Amino acid sequence: MASFFRLKSSSKLSVRCMCGNNMSAPLPAIVPAARKATAAVIFLHGLGDTGHSWAEIFAGIRTSHVKYICPHAPVMPVTLNMNMAMPSWFDIIGLGPDAEEDDSGIKQAADNIKALIDQEVKNGIPSHRIVLGGFSQGGALSLYTALTSQQRLAGVVALSCWLPLRSSFPQAAANSVNKEIGILQCHGEADPLVPLVFGCLTVEKLKSIVLPANINFKTYPRMPHSSCPQEIMDIKQFIEKQLPPIS
Repeated sequence: MASFFRLKSSSKLSVRCMCGNNMSAPLPAIVPAARKATAAVIFLHGLGDTGHSWAEIFAGIRTSHVKYICPHAPVMPVTLNMNMAMPSWFDIIGLGPDAEEDDSGIKQAADNIKALIDQEVKNGIPSHRIVLGGFSQGGALSLYTALTSQQRLAGVVALSCWLPLRSSFPQAAANSVNKEIGILQCHGEADPLVPLVFGCLTVEKLKSIVLPANINFKTYPRMPHSSCPQEIMDIKQFIEKQLPPIS
């Protein structure tokens, strides 16, 4: 169960799952811009993984003016995985639409990501030039963070995930500045861990929160709880559209 929401390795993508990190707050894995960074992507890994897996993927599709930041989740016991300690953004208590959720943990994790965005703003990259994204648990956190943030973001990439604390929306998003944000939501049609129906329910909920025309929901036949080359190319194109070069 330790690999419950972990991105599965793919020889085509050269993905490595580097787990067992016992540091509570290690420095993020970073793919620096090839030239002056005028935009950034902050991407959150799935349960049991670290930022290194996705940093490696972004290194292969990077855009020269974009900095890619892949933070590592703190290590904590996860109820769903028999209280085993592993990298996790918040506790996962159960699966299913009516499962109990780690309300305080989700909100604290979102605050931590908002602080990371603030740090990039201090480094000279305005929030509207930052795309936030994630896979599985990380994708769930990226959606919640963007929809409750006062930081205007360039877009969200939500992979194989769901919307946490969905019953609190749209109230939680009432004062958000991201009601017209562009969202790329992707899901594998053969996902046995976070079934496609979760993605479908999520996109319908998102349409009641943000401008529906700005949501792009893509599904991939035969893709399990993982990624595939077509999805990676779709992510690359979305990032390039949301974060064009500054002339």
